[in-house]
Amino acid sequence: LLRFTLPTIVMNIFLSLYIIVDGYFVANFVGKTEFAAINLIMPVLGILGTIGYMFGVGGSALIAKTLGEKNQDQANRLFSLIVLVSSCLGVLMMVAGFIFMRPITSLFGADGQLLEDTVLYGRIFILALPAWILLYEFQLFFVTAEKPRLGLLITVLAGLSNIAFDTLFIIGFKWGLAGAAAASALSQLVGGVFPIIYFMRKNDSLLRLVKPVWNGKALVKSLTNGSSEFMAEAAWSLVAIVYNIQLLKYAGEDGVVIYGLLMYVSLIFTALFVGYSNGIGSVFSYHYGAQNHEELKNLLKKSLTLIGIASVAMFVLSEALARPFSTLFLQDAPNLLPDAVHAFRIVSVCYLFTGVAVFGSAFFTALNNGQVSALISFLRTFVFELGAVLLLPLLFGVDGIWYAIVFAELMAAVVGSIFMVALRKKYQY
Repeated sequence: LLRFTLPTIVMNIFLSLYIIVDGYFVANFVGKTEFAAINLIMPVLGILGTIGYMFGVGGSALIAKTLGEKNQDQANRLFSLIVLVSSCLGVLMMVAGFIFMRPITSLFGADGQLLEDTVLYGRIFILALPAWILLYEFQLFFVTAEKPRLGLLITVLAGLSNIAFDTLFIIGFKWGLAGAAAASALSQLVGGVFPIIYFMRKNDSLLRLVKPVWNGKALVKSLTNGSSEFMAEAAWSLVAIVYNIQLLKYAGEDGVVIYGLLMYVSLIFTALFVGYSNGIGSVFSYHYGAQNHEELKNLLKKSLTLIGIASVAMFVLSEALARPFSTLFLQDAPNLLPDAVHAFRIVSVCYLFTGVAVFGSAFFTALNNGQVSALISFLRTFVFELGAVLLLPLLFGVDGIWYAIVFAELMAAVVGSIFMVALRKKYQY
């Protein structure tokens, strides 16, 4: 299981590094306000980018099920249709996002130089939105095509490109925040275009881009099935927007900077759980389509064991890295270090529950039960986390914002576990 899912896990980590690398270079070579600007606009860009995640997760589950039913031609047609539709949607959102970037950013409470920096970064970054959507999709489709290592190679190449471009544009050319945005945009083109070239040509994978045939029912099924994962990612971004608004209210620009550091760690740790869940999801879907119930039961047991071990390790690691990681990003703002470490100590507890919360939703997506998966995701973010981040600060001030993260993950893990137990007989796992 680890050997099969490792490429997807690493792919997710490198996708997270797009944001983290920009943050590191900007925090240490540009300025604190510019760093806050990235943290302020990234949740908005994240909502748009994870459209590809919805197509990828939902489409992969349907395609894997179709492959399990031994219908290769139909699988290729579905694959090609999903890639085409998502690309067109990406272009439309890119244009709209570029035009409305300033009014959108103004809604968050940013003004002055922070507003100008946020608009600048967002408008450059969004020019590569179609490629970013494809990058999200193909990390799932490479797994379904039984080419996870190739997907890993392309994602790593894109991540390394981002680091190289950041070094060149920010340190070499002194382009500042604009250079960071340009570096991310160009690296996304690397990760989004290369897979198209591969799948268009004759290859030895299970999938290939062919002439698409319109299939509205299958497209709706893919979107519905992937809606829970999109909801989880988009809701995380929406909640992050609310977090930023609350932090600007309770702690000002400094609060947004500290939240950015916490989310960088969260991106990496959550990427491990998301990567594993996505990597093993197509296997669950295949055996579900083939009615291999004993294998489903075996996979679930081993997956929960691995997630449990990883959860404890994440908690310990987060506690240990609180000060050195904060120091790495706050070299020019050492006055924020005590508050950042304090926030880390609180938020670290959530990693004991994040793995089960993420896996629970992905598990039911793999079983083509998008309704239960969406419900888990909806409760996790829109009910538990959003409610907590609005209410707990009234009781605990800034600390209430950090407690909200822990509360949401704990409750989502409980709900996911209840559904896995309640639906055990239905799916015979």
